[in-house]
Parts: sequence; structure tokens; C-alpha cells
Amino acid sequence: MAMKGDGFVMMAADCSSARSILVFSTNEDKIKPLDEFKLLAQSGPQCDTANFAEYIEKNMALYELNNDLALTTHATANFMRRQLADAMRKAPYQTNILLGGYDKGAGASLYFMDAYSALAKVNFGVHGHASSFLLSVFDREWKEGMSIEESKAVIKMCIAELNTRFLISQPNFIIKVVDAQGTRII
Repeated sequence: MAMKGDGFVMMAADCSSARSILVFSTNEDKIKPLDEFKLLAQSGPQCDTANFAEYIEKNMALYELNNDLALTTHATANFMRRQLADAMRKAPYQTNILLGGYDKGAGASLYFMDAYSALAKVNFGVHGHASSFLLSVFDREWKEGMSIEESKAVIKMCIAELNTRFLISQPNFIIKVVDAQGTRII
């Protein structure tokens, strides 16, 4: 889950790694920093999410080395969309993406992308089964210009909603923020 606030993007994810009825880990970090000012949250099979995130991270670094220019969040979202679209015709990645970033001049932005490479700039987003429960919380609670404290309160409401209504136990969550100071865990 992720939401855009006043000059920042806040992302939260459960820390469980599971498949079917097996839980492999409860300390998995599903929010990857792509660079100092971009965070990538993914859902899907571990192999696809890890491979795609590393592929994007390394290609962004290569682009910056070749051109002496870092990709903006908007450019990164469109690059990722194109890579997913190309892969869909060969060997598709089964990954859903929330990309949050901060750019000087443009401010904070959040992009929602699904496994079929549909891309949208959004104010909040959730992937997976949790979206059935959490989109209503975001619809009700999100407002323009939210502070970090207000956003943390909404994220806590979402976690409480999942603990109440979601069938699968998710004991641990991680929350990260990206803003003008960079990325950090809160």
C-alpha cells in the first residue's frame, strides 16, 4: 500500500514471504530503494519481483552512467511499463508495482502498475487481495496535503483493517518514506 502526501510518498508492506499454506519468512522487505529518491513496492512471486526490481535498478544506474543524468520518477515509471510490456510477449513478469519518488521541481509522485503494464499516476494505491479491504479506507481517509503523521495514522488504520478482516496472518509491516531528504524507514 502507498499514499502520496505533502511532498512525500509513504509506502507500507507486510514482511511475510509465503506461498500457498507455507510461510517462508516474516522479515522480508518488499519495498526496494531504486536510488536515493525512488522506492519500488512489488507483489507477486518472489523470483519475478526480485528479478524485475534488480533489472530496473541496474538499468537505471547504467542510464545515469551513460548519460550523466538520473531518470525522473515519471521516466522510471514509463521505462518500467515498457519493460513489462515487452516481457509480456516473451517471458512475463508476474509482478504488480507501486513506484514512489521525489523529484526536484516536480515534487512527490506515486505510480500504480499491474502485471499487464497498465500505468497510472495515483494519490494512493494497493495491490493484491488487500485492495478489497484497503481502498475503501484510503477513499475515506486520504486528502490532499496530508502530513507524515496523518499518513502514518491512515497506514495504521489500514494495518488494523487487515488484522481484523484479512484471512492470512501478517504479523510484521515495514513503512518507508521518500521525500526531499531521500528514502528512509519510519
